[in-house]
Amino acid sequence: MSPMSNDNAQSDVAELQATLARAGSPWVAGATTMSQLSDAEKHLRLGYVPGPGEPTLEAREQLATAQYAELGAAGIRAVGAPAVYDLRNVGGKNFISPIVDQGNCGSCVSFGACATVEGTARVTRNDPNFVIDMSEAHLFYCHARTQGRRCGGANGGWWVPPALDAFKNIGVADEACYPYAASDQDCTNLCTDWQNRVTKIKSWTALSAAPDMKTWLSTKGPLAACFTVYDDFFDYRSGVYRHVSGAFAGGHCISVVGYDDNQQCWICKNSWGSGWGETGYFRIQYGQVGIDQTMWGVEVAAPLPDTNWYNNTRITGLWANPQERNAWAYLDTIGWRRIAPDSEAIYLSLLTLLATAKGTNCPVNVRLEGGLIKEVYVL
Repeated sequence: MSPMSNDNAQSDVAELQATLARAGSPWVAGATTMSQLSDAEKHLRLGYVPGPGEPTLEAREQLATAQYAELGAAGIRAVGAPAVYDLRNVGGKNFISPIVDQGNCGSCVSFGACATVEGTARVTRNDPNFVIDMSEAHLFYCHARTQGRRCGGANGGWWVPPALDAFKNIGVADEACYPYAASDQDCTNLCTDWQNRVTKIKSWTALSAAPDMKTWLSTKGPLAACFTVYDDFFDYRSGVYRHVSGAFAGGHCISVVGYDDNQQCWICKNSWGSGWGETGYFRIQYGQVGIDQTMWGVEVAAPLPDTNWYNNTRITGLWANPQERNAWAYLDTIGWRRIAPDSEAIYLSLLTLLATAKGTNCPVNVRLEGGLIKEVYVL
């Protein structure tokens, strides 16, 4: 697949800009990291296909448009919820994990689901610094793969309910257990101890009313959502998006991280890297292209068990009472954590490794289980 030439890409963007100007400039188009891609590559950056029993993309659009027309700007408000809410700035706290890039693989459902779980975990703990980085590769290349899903082709993409079922019933490991790379894989790079490293959700809920979506966002965390992508969306730079021109491209899933009743829009986290949109985010008008026909929220244990890998952290404090097998290490990313006292040999081994790391100022990878330090690797 050869990329689009610069001249053709610039011509397409200029034509879109002219169309937007004639439409009253509702949003800003420009060259993005997506603009240079071929049509085939752009389609690989999508990946939502409606599942069994779900409305078609066209029907989703019609249902969302009808709901917005019926409720209007006033009716779509949530009683008791603020008029504007952005999980990236809740009293100065950012509960949303960093922007990532799915690359040329229709794995958007995995990225939208992982982003939603990560944000919800931080909101549930009321800790914007809680370290959680789910493996999109584990979710897509292992869980979706067992259902026959692929990056592209006839079985390309996925849909949300089975992704959230996998999070609930089996769990998803951390990113270090299975780092993401955009290519079809048969669960080939999953770490051997993945079952000890998974995060699970308690439940998930499908929401179909916009006021309920806003209440969820302002009280529980982000929502996964899917919509129809048209060609103009690839050149989105800023503003409140609504479809103005361009052919149908496919379905796409993202994570909704807020809303703004003043601008009549949802605030969303995409998975196309920070060179697209508003540094990886976008705003989209209520009722547009099926975005709010259905959204999915998740619930995690409160608080989420402190079971995760913390990578490239440093040990800045160490305290021990060897007689009681009671020792604590201070990890610069999360604070004091106790060394697991399971057995004398394991306890002494972990304590020695942590003391070495502190003494040499070497970074470490640490695995916590139930808040206890269980494994340590000095880098």
